[in-house]
Amino acid sequence: MSHDISKRRLFGIDRSGPAPEATVSGRPWHPWTIPNAIGFVRLAGIPAFLIIALSSSDGQSTLAAVLYAVIGWTDYLDGFVARLTGQYSRLGALLDPVVDRLLVISGMVVCWYFELLPRWAIAIVIGRELLMLAISRYALRRGIELKINWPGRLGVAPILGAPFFAMVGIHWVALVMLYLGMGLAILATVLYVRAGLAELKARRSPRSGSEVSS
Repeated sequence: MSHDISKRRLFGIDRSGPAPEATVSGRPWHPWTIPNAIGFVRLAGIPAFLIIALSSSDGQSTLAAVLYAVIGWTDYLDGFVARLTGQYSRLGALLDPVVDRLLVISGMVVCWYFELLPRWAIAIVIGRELLMLAISRYALRRGIELKINWPGRLGVAPILGAPFFAMVGIHWVALVMLYLGMGLAILATVLYVRAGLAELKARRSPRSGSEVSS
């Protein structure tokens, strides 16, 4: 790895260029890596978060909010470690967004249960996350690479942040992040579906003899 990859790539600022070869469809899973270990810990933390949050009287548990924040922020950590060590894997590429979506759904479930955020908006966010899980599974079965787009990338932080600020009682910030994240997430979903349909159409075309890049 050169010094240049360094700073900008290491900290996830520069995301240009193709995905690491180890993460693309058809590559071995390679589950036993440090970034994947972080992912497994994040995944295991979600049920603990739900138990603590749903056991509180009003959903505004400091411990639950801290655990939620730790699970959310370590999303950045496993990517940083993967870039630092070069330990990329197909499993890691698939596990990371799944954990993020499960965390969003879990946070929204808590906000729904205690009415910390508007339920109509929560329903849209949860529906979108479940739809993306279904789309991802469909794409995976057909070997389609759904590369994260910029609205999707930018929407992660506000969507994850909305339940956190709701749980710590800063309601107006939670609402701003909820609506901002929801708008970006819906736009990202439209772009994912368009890209996936375009790739399917290109594969069915008689002229398509080579892999289509997205």
